[in-house]
Amino acid sequence: MTKLWGGRFQKSAEAWVDEFGASIGFDQQLVLEDLEGSVAHVTMLGATGILPAADVEAILGGLAQLKDKAIAGKLEFSVANEDIHLNLEKMLIDLIGPVGGKLHTGRSRNDQVATDMHLFLKKRVQEAIDLIVTFQQTLLDKAQEHIETIAPGYTHLQRAQPISFAHHLMAYFWMLERDKQRFTESIKRIDILPLGAGAMAGTTFPIDRLKSAELLGFSEVYANSMDAVSDRDFIVEFLSHSSLLMAHLSRFAEEIIIWSTDEFKFIELDDAFSTGSSIMPQKKNPDMAELIRGKTGRVYGNLMGLLTVLKGTPLTYNKDMQEDKEGMFDTVHTILGSLKIFEGMVRTMTVNTERLHQAVHADFSNATELADYLATKGMPFREAHEVTGKLVFTCIQKGIYLLDLPLEEMQQESTLIEADIYDVLAPEAAVRRRHSLGGTGFEQVKIQIEKAKACLVAI
Repeated sequence: MTKLWGGRFQKSAEAWVDEFGASIGFDQQLVLEDLEGSVAHVTMLGATGILPAADVEAILGGLAQLKDKAIAGKLEFSVANEDIHLNLEKMLIDLIGPVGGKLHTGRSRNDQVATDMHLFLKKRVQEAIDLIVTFQQTLLDKAQEHIETIAPGYTHLQRAQPISFAHHLMAYFWMLERDKQRFTESIKRIDILPLGAGAMAGTTFPIDRLKSAELLGFSEVYANSMDAVSDRDFIVEFLSHSSLLMAHLSRFAEEIIIWSTDEFKFIELDDAFSTGSSIMPQKKNPDMAELIRGKTGRVYGNLMGLLTVLKGTPLTYNKDMQEDKEGMFDTVHTILGSLKIFEGMVRTMTVNTERLHQAVHADFSNATELADYLATKGMPFREAHEVTGKLVFTCIQKGIYLLDLPLEEMQQESTLIEADIYDVLAPEAAVRRRHSLGGTGFEQVKIQIEKAKACLVAI
């Protein structure tokens, strides 16, 4: 098969070489964006008088037919035509004749592919933002149900202090809020049009790049043609933001996995987000949470892969940059799927409030309350810390907890301790008293939730 660029060549590559160099196996995902860019380009060629109206009409008609076939899944791509651009151009020529070859006037595959990826990411980043908002709303709804549900809070995966379960859930709301802000901010750098930069130096045709930008909905165009065709910062930034998003989802997934164990039993996942064992009939495995935790690594890998591709490429376009797409496609698929799965998993999970109640009444997470109690009575905090530690040790030796320790034994360590200590040590009181801004106190959590609602209304 004759290549569309083959005039200078006297010898064809072997089939396996063509297959190794072809990108159509994955860049066919850009088919609609490539057609969208071509429609804008040929419309601009007509508006500037570079192509006559009859040619523009014929090309637009052919592109419309190809779009219909693409949506219906009826396009057949060929490795011999290398990539999505040459495949579609060949199809167009076969469909409407040699006039289809005029479509490429004033552009190169270099600015064409960059345009396709800008178009693709603009849409997918907005999808990610929309899914993050949906997930945030689910977290808000679940948090509102559990403002006064007390749960153990942890540091070092050891019981630390009692908290509102809503407060724990809302920590992930704010992580997602930062993810949303990063993705939203990145749109400014995706929303720059490279089309019209040509291969790397612009073109001699009197094109109107601003017209193309208007037709494609871009807010600005690249100021430098060399930068336009070689810039992949916007993809690196997307992969970086996606890596942070996946880090947050992975941390949450780890807690979901721990909470659903028999040892914790803080939650139960819906059957729709769990699987069984082929040999152990009693098992209910949190496979979706585990899979999201595992997929985080591939997103990190995609980021490092592209950074490595770019680090040694001179200006402008190099074939290395064909490697910018598979990781981008994979990351888009991974983060969109992970957000959908996680939202459903949290929305349908059951919170075992009775088990949480038992947990906070059978630990020493209220020890800080005793130390603070002594400090408010004038004892230096370091001394209060030591007294509390001794009382905890006494309880451990007796196999009881601070609420079970008789007042007389507490007073052996400090006469400042009075009968009201038992009210102070109650987990509910311990949470309620933490009313500092951003703390886990019930009223502060309510304030936090109202602030979070405002974030969602403001988008």
